[in-house]
Amino acid sequence: MFNALHPTASGTRFNISYEFFPPKTAEMETQLWASVKRLEALRPHFVSVTYGAGGSTRERTHAIVARIARETIMKPAAHLTCVSSSKEEIDEILSAYWDAGVRHIVALRGDPPTGVGTAFEPNPKGYASSSDLVNGIRRLHDFEISVSTYPEGHPESRSIEQDLDALQAKIDAGATRAITQFFFDNDVYFRFLDKARARGITIPIVPGIMPIRNFKQVSNFAAKAGASVPRWVAERFEGLDEDQETRALVAATTAVEQVMGLARAGVEEFHFYTNNRADMVFAICHLLGVRPLREKVDA
Repeated sequence: MFNALHPTASGTRFNISYEFFPPKTAEMETQLWASVKRLEALRPHFVSVTYGAGGSTRERTHAIVARIARETIMKPAAHLTCVSSSKEEIDEILSAYWDAGVRHIVALRGDPPTGVGTAFEPNPKGYASSSDLVNGIRRLHDFEISVSTYPEGHPESRSIEQDLDALQAKIDAGATRAITQFFFDNDVYFRFLDKARARGITIPIVPGIMPIRNFKQVSNFAAKAGASVPRWVAERFEGLDEDQETRALVAATTAVEQVMGLARAGVEEFHFYTNNRADMVFAICHLLGVRPLREKVDA
């Protein structure tokens, strides 16, 4: 389905990427780098690091991205948003990433500092939209540029057609890959993909996969992000609020079923929202045949 796939460590056809976020505590920092190290062995296509609302994690994001570039074989992609920054400030950040050897940016408008659901007000001296930001990035340096897209519609969007218009504007500005908001019903992804292809959109539209570690947290976030949680998914987690071990097994099973269903239908790229944890993602990749080189088994 998608082009430009590179061989994985195990020689499968899949391209895998991961998302991490800047940790808030020393314990979370340890967990992050343990996860980075474990997932590095799978030789992902790239790994992205998020950028907090209002640029609140700017320095930590840059430090993590620079360390990944410096100390691992992985190619980091830095999230960058339009929120609360002037064009000059963003251009300085981009140049710092370029100087650090980073060649991939995930360009996002970003959520308003006042929270999801409130009105977005661009910095008067800043980039007004994600497509405007993509254009600015492309003007400054020859970065690879990934952007977001929303199979069930952005919370501020009036229709899927408006979302596709926004995606096309980002492509016209220079975006080379789209990564979806997480979803749990694969038909949602395929319907969106069909509409995009019918519009002549040909760039990779990579499904974003969110293993459900905490159902309440994920469902609350989904409601704000415009992502639906099917009733059958909710039923799987009923009665497990205090049963962490069973909940983890159910979460892993649900994520594996989703990914394997996508793979059987021809999907060859996956972007995992890791929550800075490696275990479930590592297991899913193992089942896809994406494994460390030392574990490759000859047929």
